[in-house]
Amino acid sequence: MVKEYGMKNTNNVLNDLYEVIQMRKSEKIEGSYTCYLFEKGLDKILKKCGEECTEMIVAAKNNNSNEIIAECADLIYHIEVMLAASNIPIDDVLIELEKRAEKQRNLKQMKTVNKDS
Repeated sequence: MVKEYGMKNTNNVLNDLYEVIQMRKSEKIEGSYTCYLFEKGLDKILKKCGEECTEMIVAAKNNNSNEIIAECADLIYHIEVMLAASNIPIDDVLIELEKRAEKQRNLKQMKTVNKDS
C-alpha cells in the first residue's frame, strides 16, 4: 500500500520503511536491493552505512540542500537495514529519541525557573 506523506504523517515513514525492510528480510524478492544487502550480510550493510555517511558529509560541506536531503534519506534507509539485520526494532530507536527529547524539555523547564521566587 502506498501512503502519501505530508507534515502530519512523516512520523510514520520510519516505521513504514522498517516494515518494508523486514518484509524483504523474510521474503526474498529477485532484484530487490534490500534483499541483496541481506544476502551479502552485515559487513556489506555497514560498508554502505559508512559510504552514505561520507556522501552526506560531502553534500553538507558543499552546502547543497538537495544532495543533503537525498544523502540523509540514503543513510537513514541503510541504518534501518542495519537495525533489521541486527534484530533491533526501529521503535527502540524512536523510544530512545523520545526519552532524549523529554530530557531536553525538562532541562528547558529548569532553566526558565523564576529565581526570584
